[in-house]
Amino acid sequence: MENLLVSFNVVAPLFLLLAVGVLLQRLGMISPQTENQMNNLVFRCFLPLLLFHNITTAQTGNLNPRLLLFSAASVLVMFGLSFCITLPLEKENARRGVLIQSMFRSNFVLFGLPVTVSLFGQEAAGTASLMIAVVVPLFNMLAVTDLEIFRGGAIRPGKILRGIFTNPLILASLLGLAFLFGGVRLPDFLESAVSDLAGVATPLAFVVLGASFRFSDVRKYLRHLGLGLSVRLVLFPALLIPVAAALGFRGPEMAAALAMLASPTAVSSFTMARQMGGDSALAGQLVIFGTLLSLFTMFLWVFGLKQVGLL
Repeated sequence: MENLLVSFNVVAPLFLLLAVGVLLQRLGMISPQTENQMNNLVFRCFLPLLLFHNITTAQTGNLNPRLLLFSAASVLVMFGLSFCITLPLEKENARRGVLIQSMFRSNFVLFGLPVTVSLFGQEAAGTASLMIAVVVPLFNMLAVTDLEIFRGGAIRPGKILRGIFTNPLILASLLGLAFLFGGVRLPDFLESAVSDLAGVATPLAFVVLGASFRFSDVRKYLRHLGLGLSVRLVLFPALLIPVAAALGFRGPEMAAALAMLASPTAVSSFTMARQMGGDSALAGQLVIFGTLLSLFTMFLWVFGLKQVGLL
């Protein structure tokens, strides 16, 4: 019951934010034009600030090179497998990019710290924070590459590279890493302002996602939802958690690895898909239903790992 409560406490607030977005859209308080403007604001301002803040506040004293190497390698493996799974099964490029992103890119920013802290206390937060500093920039760089590849049909390496290094999320991640490993700290007043603005990103992103949700699209995307969510929530954790166990990760390290591998699709994947020509309706459905299903799958993963003594 305790593990179910941990999962519920992570997921339930996100659904309340989605419900607020749906309600505001139904009441006419968020028009399609406002929705587009808010989405653009989240993508270009608040999400970059969130990434920068999370990375620069990571605790390097919790550095475990083996865990960080495993995390980066896992992301690359999931990225490659996502391509191999998606390309034979989906022919439309706008959906290909979205499906691939939904499979390999987890909501580690929102799930990593809550899951780790809920299981092992605040002293374990540094492990997840440092993994965020490594994994999130990699997630974003690969997501931009993926969406750029499928945006225009023909693959143009120069255009893809330009898209990567002009993307606000990539720039924020690189700047955050430079600050973190360069030992640079913002002045207290500026750090406080960045922290406050970063706190807007997740609530606003979920409200915008809720406002964009269309129930009529569910039937249209049933096959895509089944494919994307089964890979994200079941297949990839089942493949990679045993590897983490074989490498000797236990306790907080296993909890952080679990959060990275078994979390639902990142909410920013919807924002990015909308900005980069992907099927944003499908991206939104994958985030919403993935977040809902993760309430049960995350509980099962936590319960199972506790039963075998890995957590």
